[in-house]
Amino acid sequence: MNNISSAAFTDTKPHYKILDGLRGVAALIVIWYHIYECFPPELHIFGHGYLAVDFFFMLSGFVIGYAYDSRLQTGKLTLKGFFKRRIIRLHPMVILGIVIGAVAFIIQGGVQWDGTKVTTSALMIGMLIAMFMVPAVPGTYPEVRGNGEMFPLNGPTWSLFFEYLANIFYAIFLRRLSTKSLAFFTAASAIGLAAFAIINPTGYGTLGVGWTIADYNFIGGILRVTFPFSAGLLLSRVFEPVKIKGAFWVCTVILAATLYVPFIGEYENPIYNCIWEVFCIALIFPLIVYLGASGNTTDKFSSGICKFLGDISYPLYIVHYPSMYLFYAYIGFPNTFRTPSETWIWQIVLFAGNIILAYAALKLYDEPVRKWLSKK
Repeated sequence: MNNISSAAFTDTKPHYKILDGLRGVAALIVIWYHIYECFPPELHIFGHGYLAVDFFFMLSGFVIGYAYDSRLQTGKLTLKGFFKRRIIRLHPMVILGIVIGAVAFIIQGGVQWDGTKVTTSALMIGMLIAMFMVPAVPGTYPEVRGNGEMFPLNGPTWSLFFEYLANIFYAIFLRRLSTKSLAFFTAASAIGLAAFAIINPTGYGTLGVGWTIADYNFIGGILRVTFPFSAGLLLSRVFEPVKIKGAFWVCTVILAATLYVPFIGEYENPIYNCIWEVFCIALIFPLIVYLGASGNTTDKFSSGICKFLGDISYPLYIVHYPSMYLFYAYIGFPNTFRTPSETWIWQIVLFAGNIILAYAALKLYDEPVRKWLSKK
């Protein structure tokens, strides 16, 4: 653990700097996954990049358990205070992400993917309900892009929706469980997630679910957040550090290698891929969190990297996707007539540009707004 980072501006406890850094690593991988998401699967460079969301959920459970369990139990922090802290931490960037998404939608021509023109009133309603974390129902007026997303102006907001639900569930129920009861609950949720993956009710052959309400996705989203969040919370209670050198770099390699693995097996029979994904979430991710929490950054370079990545991780995750919509339109999605080799310059621009945008959003908007709100 080390000094406070701006990744947790309103918290008073010291943070696990390596875990902050790993969150940033995962966010960078998400960018590359989304850049290549519009290309054929065999061209993806991080075939399981979408599992970074499950890693985020596990980190969230661990950090929230560490930061709030004792304070809520002793009464040093009220439920109202907890919810205020979480809203201040999360919601300013949610709003900014929706605004950026609306601007990108207008730049794209204000049309759905099939070319249907979207009215200004539909866009305004879509913005408004998204800012209040109300999912859009596929095929309805506010579902402006026409591909079924819960939050069509900024797709990744779906995971924040489930993060909010997890925070509410934690405050009302999970935190009150004994460690033994929490272990049983975590095991049961793991079984539920594994069953969902193997049964494959969406037909995707992956756990890349939760982004829409349609096709069992909502159930999948609930399961995707329930197990990793509760597992992270359980880890925070039973955690006893082990000695490990270079924890950040070791964990970075493990995380990147895990998310790099391409689809396993055949798309017509995805059982092996489903098993691999459950293995990642149930075993590899807890190991990474455990090792990351055990380690310390002892040199300035590693400390600086962890702090920078931790600081920009959440803004980067929230602001990067609107530019992906523009990139997908540029390459010809859904038909995709431009190849990765033809667009490599734009890929670099997207990657670097979103890091710059995230840092600007952090310094010029997120930190000042959270500082102001925390005084209210």
